[in-house]
Amino acid sequence: MKASGPCEVWFYHLERSGAEATLPVLLEKSLAKGWRAIVRSPDTGHLDQIDQALWTWRDDSFLPHGLDHEPLAARQPVLLTSGMENVNEAQALFLLDGAEAGPLEGFERCILLFDGRDAEAVAAARVRYKAFKDGGTVVSYWREDPEKGWEKQA
Repeated sequence: MKASGPCEVWFYHLERSGAEATLPVLLEKSLAKGWRAIVRSPDTGHLDQIDQALWTWRDDSFLPHGLDHEPLAARQPVLLTSGMENVNEAQALFLLDGAEAGPLEGFERCILLFDGRDAEAVAAARVRYKAFKDGGTVVSYWREDPEKGWEKQA
């Protein structure tokens, strides 16, 4: 499935939940749309943690995924990688730990998750938000509300 239009970039400001709790929910929604996903982080140790979290996050659900160095990486519905290539032809790109977006052609949505309790991560996200917006990219900003839901801020 090819992207139907320009990629939108959504920023998720994590305040109460970490990426390990938030990411599976967002991945499940992406898969329900019929999309493949890439989860990109420069921290391979964190990708290993995400890998474990996706296997065990809920007893009644399975999120098919794999790491980019494993066999059949290109066939994975969710691919965990530190690389810049869209090996599995994903429509959703998830960025963790300050990972660079790279070219967004072919993606429907790029989701940048950042820790709102980390001042450096918040400052970096603001710079990236402004750069995407100034570049003409459609951007959205989502923040956790007190009930652990998400509220669109911009």
